[in-house]
Amino acid sequence: MESRVGYQMKRAQHALRFEMDKALREVGMTTAQYAALSTLEAAPGLSGAELARRSFVTPQTMNAILANLEAAGLVVRRPHPEHGRVLQAYLTEMGEELVARAHGLVEAVERRMLDRLSHDDRRWLLETLRGCADALEGGVGSTAASA
Repeated sequence: MESRVGYQMKRAQHALRFEMDKALREVGMTTAQYAALSTLEAAPGLSGAELARRSFVTPQTMNAILANLEAAGLVVRRPHPEHGRVLQAYLTEMGEELVARAHGLVEAVERRMLDRLSHDDRRWLLETLRGCADALEGGVGSTAASA
């Protein structure tokens, strides 16, 4: 297993998640909550279903995450102006402040993870991981896209 790329990717992902969870405890947040808040910061007004897709969780899990974030005063949900049954989520001022603090904690974890890599190696790693994900998701250059 040690020579399998997938195994090493999962090992790195697991270690990153563990360290992010540990760091985010400082602000009373989980990695899943951080993903949701960060996504809403970048794209305010997403529905729970779209937020779930972008945060890599199920819609049911995202609904629970949003309920907790809303109860904590970090997120508000409002009916979509045209599709009343769809609730759009937005960060509150408190949510914006907390996710800004959390960014610093997560960036410190990422810096530690990448500390042994040169700038060029970091850029190569990012491009390579994007290419791997694109290939499996049917993006540009994948076998599925060219079939």
